[in-house]
Amino acid sequence: MARIVIVGAGLGGVPMAYEMKALARDGDTVTLVHDRDYFHFVPSNPWVAVNWREAEAIKIPLEKPMAEAGIEFIPVAVNRVDPDNNALTLADGRTLDYDHLVLCTGAKLAFDEIPGLGRQENYTQSICHVDHTAAARTAWDDFVRDPGPIVVGAVQGASCFGPAYEFAFIMDADLRRRRIRDQVPMTFVTSEPYIGHLGLGGVGDSKTMLESELRQRHIGWITNAKIDRVEPETMHVTEMAEDGTEKTRHDLPFSYGMMIPAFTGIDAIQGLEGLVNPRGFVLIDKKQRNPQYGNVWAVGVAVAIPPVGETPVPVGVPKTGFMIESMVTAAANNIRAVLDGGLPTTEATWNAVCLADMGDTGLAFVASPQIPPRNVNWMKKGKWVHYAKILFEKYYLRKVRRGVSEPFYEKYALQALGLRKLKDRPPQ
Repeated sequence: MARIVIVGAGLGGVPMAYEMKALARDGDTVTLVHDRDYFHFVPSNPWVAVNWREAEAIKIPLEKPMAEAGIEFIPVAVNRVDPDNNALTLADGRTLDYDHLVLCTGAKLAFDEIPGLGRQENYTQSICHVDHTAAARTAWDDFVRDPGPIVVGAVQGASCFGPAYEFAFIMDADLRRRRIRDQVPMTFVTSEPYIGHLGLGGVGDSKTMLESELRQRHIGWITNAKIDRVEPETMHVTEMAEDGTEKTRHDLPFSYGMMIPAFTGIDAIQGLEGLVNPRGFVLIDKKQRNPQYGNVWAVGVAVAIPPVGETPVPVGVPKTGFMIESMVTAAANNIRAVLDGGLPTTEATWNAVCLADMGDTGLAFVASPQIPPRNVNWMKKGKWVHYAKILFEKYYLRKVRRGVSEPFYEKYALQALGLRKLKDRPPQ
């Protein structure tokens, strides 16, 4: 019988554990390894940072639901992956062997690539992890008592732009509710070649719509931006021209700053030739499997995806929840196929669906497939998006607590949007 080990318990790892357990044969074991003892719902982090949610409300201790699902849970960080010997070295010194390994590790946040950014000096805040939002929330509480300029956005090499826009709009909404928006100049700074690029070459009319929303909220912007360094209350930015040459330098004052950093692969897999690319992201084929190590699979932010075209400043490709869940289902199906002596045949849909809250309204977009040219390509605005995101948060947290392996996007979103479904799962 096979030992299947999953590393990472985020939006990819937890569903992967539940789906893999549902598909595993009698006698197969599923083990989930994570550097913390809880799951947290990443899309709600912007709400936590402005006191619209308590951090504990979006965190779920994993010991109980994993035990009830029959999944071994090890809340210990992985120090190193050894794919040549099918083993992991854990932070507590243990060695864990596997027959199949699924890397759902997310990414390492590369704050250190820009002097003064984020968690190094706390000159700017982060909403990438619920732990970071504690500092962001404290800084926000201080800021609203003594408001000033805000700089928000995403740095060069970032691949997660939606939350930057979302947080800008949420801060704007919170300041308006407090009747102090008039005291706060806001600037959106992004490595995207234009507003609404999103790392995807745009989605529908995203450029026009997002520019319009920023204008309506009196938020200025700088695109093709390269952050040179961050100092206390000043961000030094070089705006690049379309040909990649320097266009303008900006010294932006700020009292509150939040910049999405670039991502890299985690330290445990960095430098493993054949497994990861130079940035440490896992190389996979269309079946979610690593080409060199046939028993290693990857899902979510950890996977390597080439950028969509060339840009004056490096821009990465996002991995949305829709896309991640389709990867999960594909990987689980394919591992089962291999366990049964067959070949992996299931491919993820790689569609992108995003719900972005704006405080009292919201934006939704669909890109199918995520990389152009597309069959479906639209962005819509409405209050329904705001409520849809709240409902989705409640649904997803309930799903994690109950150990439900049902992929939300594949069951509901694909049907509602008329997109292609994954093939049926093989019989157990």
